Amino acid sequence: MLRATVKSLLARKLRLVLSGLAVLLGVMFVSGSFVLTDALGRSFDNMFSSAMAETDVLVAADPAIDVSELEGEAVPGLLRSADRDTVAAVPGVAGVVGEVQADGARVIGADGKVVTSFGPPRFGANWTGETGGLELREGRGPSADDEIAINVTLAELSKLKVGDRVGVLTTKPKQMFTLVGVFGYEGGLPGRGPVHEVRFTEPVAQELMLGTPGAYTSLSVTAAPGTDPAALRDAIRGALGDGYQVQTGAEAAAAIADGFKEALSFFNNILLGFAGVALFVGTFLILNTFSIIVAQRTKELALSRALGASRRQVIGSVMVEALVIGLVAAVLGLAAGVGVGALLAEVAASFSSLVLAGIGLPLAAVISAFVVGIGVTMIAALLPAVRASRVPPVAALQEVATPDRPLTKLTVSGTVLGALGTGAIAYGLATDGDAVLWLLLGGVLAAFVGVALLSPALARPAVSVLGRLFSWSVPGKLGRLNSGRNPRRTAITAAALMVGVALITGVNTIITSADRSLRGDATDAFQADLIISGQGSPGMLPTFDEALLPKMRELAGVRSVAAEYNEQAVIDGEPRMATAVTDLPTVVQDFSLVAAAGVLSQPAPGEVVVGESYAADSGLAVGDTVTARLPRGEPTTFRIIGMYQATPFYGGFIFGPDIVPGMRTPAPSFAYVRLADGADAAAARKGLEALLVDSPEMLVEDTGQFLDRELGESAQLLLMIQVLLGLAILIAVLGVINTLALSVLERTRELGLLRAIGLSRAATMRMVTVEAVVITVFGALLGVAVGIGLGAAVVQGLADEGLKELAIPWSQVGVYLVLGALVGVLAAVLPATRAARINVLSAIAHD
Repeated sequence: MLRATVKSLLARKLRLVLSGLAVLLGVMFVSGSFVLTDALGRSFDNMFSSAMAETDVLVAADPAIDVSELEGEAVPGLLRSADRDTVAAVPGVAGVVGEVQADGARVIGADGKVVTSFGPPRFGANWTGETGGLELREGRGPSADDEIAINVTLAELSKLKVGDRVGVLTTKPKQMFTLVGVFGYEGGLPGRGPVHEVRFTEPVAQELMLGTPGAYTSLSVTAAPGTDPAALRDAIRGALGDGYQVQTGAEAAAAIADGFKEALSFFNNILLGFAGVALFVGTFLILNTFSIIVAQRTKELALSRALGASRRQVIGSVMVEALVIGLVAAVLGLAAGVGVGALLAEVAASFSSLVLAGIGLPLAAVISAFVVGIGVTMIAALLPAVRASRVPPVAALQEVATPDRPLTKLTVSGTVLGALGTGAIAYGLATDGDAVLWLLLGGVLAAFVGVALLSPALARPAVSVLGRLFSWSVPGKLGRLNSGRNPRRTAITAAALMVGVALITGVNTIITSADRSLRGDATDAFQADLIISGQGSPGMLPTFDEALLPKMRELAGVRSVAAEYNEQAVIDGEPRMATAVTDLPTVVQDFSLVAAAGVLSQPAPGEVVVGESYAADSGLAVGDTVTARLPRGEPTTFRIIGMYQATPFYGGFIFGPDIVPGMRTPAPSFAYVRLADGADAAAARKGLEALLVDSPEMLVEDTGQFLDRELGESAQLLLMIQVLLGLAILIAVLGVINTLALSVLERTRELGLLRAIGLSRAATMRMVTVEAVVITVFGALLGVAVGIGLGAAVVQGLADEGLKELAIPWSQVGVYLVLGALVGVLAAVLPATRAARINVLSAIAHD
């Protein structure tokens, strides 16, 4: 039986290659993700180990506000000169260097625009000399308060050179400096990755980046010769007491690298998620391939049974074929994954100025390649193998060996699974807790499998209707009939395409609904004529000089200007965003806020207004007090004077300007301008823009422009998802090609007879193409329907979060259907060509 299995494999090499290719692509995605993150992770280890090579012990204060990235931005604690003196007095300390480093130093380039960053921080730091691998490339380090040095990365992006006068935005309004030096790092690096760095003199760095003279973010300690860094660490920890983080240089380097690798793991999980989708689609392809092969081998299997093969041996034969395919696909997929991971790592390193540590083969990549490759193939082949074992010996005498079976069990199973999946999604959206993500993922998976099981019942009537669009010719009629003759096969082939289209459509529906809902809320509630806000960037929110507010109010045509300040804070022990406004009554009008309790008057010092929903969750009422702590202040008690109904724009704590001195950047990040009746809006905008000339990050926009910019990120997200799901679509195309190729082989004699009675080669190709287009359009229609359903369920579940209106992206839906037809045409090229080239006499004699 084993020899027969091997001969069977060798006889069907070409048809099994396509099914193995689907697994190969999925394995490539999985293993490539691990190779990429492993290479980048080791590169970060090396980079920060080099940066800390001259530091034996690193001292930092506990964070002033410690929050996760999902909750906001952590605020580092500050060390004082007294702390440096304490550390310097510890026996075994040879030297202490106070370091200032904070995100938020934005350089204005030679073109007058702020040099943007798409993720990496823009550090402002003090000049400590050529330490930590830093190397001067041009000029010298800053020695006067109006001098700076920048790294090569920033110099190249800004097109600035030594001797230029440079504007820099920090926690203070724009200040001018002379660029006196450009520096890089050992190994010829232009920077520490893609980070932008501006180095000031120490007093200036303390004032502009920390707002506190004599403060540091860390202390770099050098041990005396013969002193063990770990022992020195413990001694310094004992001298300082609680409230400090004391690590050896190696520990600090590892901790910093771990932070970067945590971000990489998040990226890796996203890639693995899309790899999972690709493999899920690949499962349909393999299932279909083995189902067709088993159907084609009915006589062969029946003869094996007649000659004495047991059911177990038949199952074993099919599973051995699956094992070989999975093993080969895993090996080739792992090799391809190493190549893809290496290529992506090289690209990432070149864009981020990172020295690549070298490409390795992590154990996780190897294990996942073989577990996924072999596991997916074996699972997908199990049902066809069981079906093969049930072929009776008498089938060897039958002329037609592929009878159509009832669809009752599949239909019932699909209905049950679909209902369970929909219920899990609905429950997951309506509840909170750690299991929500798994409920949603499980619900989506169950819904997809349910629809896939229901699709055979839908296939025959659906393809019959779709096929009539092409029935104006004989090849079109034949293609329509062929696509509906085996609903199971058609459904499984279409289901592979359905998954990718459904996911894209679902995400698009959610994004479109969010866009429409937010725009509707803005139109209904927002009354301000112009908004002053900054272009989004990592680090601190862009701000402008609060001294401009009186000048804005004096402009012709301006009726009112309400400014808004924002800062991370801890309120009653929880990390929250604290908002301060200069004129709450005007903000109430601008955003159509409705009082729920108390009054919405301008908060006096020690007073606060809070959103009704948050107050209800926290058990707060008017007259109660809350304790708030800002980065530069002590905990302060505030009394609640009013509550308001939350909107998509406001929902938390609103304070008066008395909290502004406790913020890291005591400057407004937004301003809302209302114009007088009949005022010239264009003239008012020009006046505001002229005042903001020293704040190039700030824009003056109307409501529509502001929302277009804010919601533009969702379009980029959708594009990224479409690109990543393109792999699933590619595998679906392979599935159509494979199904048609096997179908052409199965119908060899039939095609020969059609050619013999006058069907031309061109007509044969059109027939196969119609069959492919009908299948892919059916899959696209199924995907669109499922995607809209899933998207609508999510929108309904998030109604309380502001998604009040379901909006279906009809134009994109039309594009997906057209692409579905195009996919069918492309997928039909090879099978149609093969069908057209069949030798008529040989085909008629084919058995």
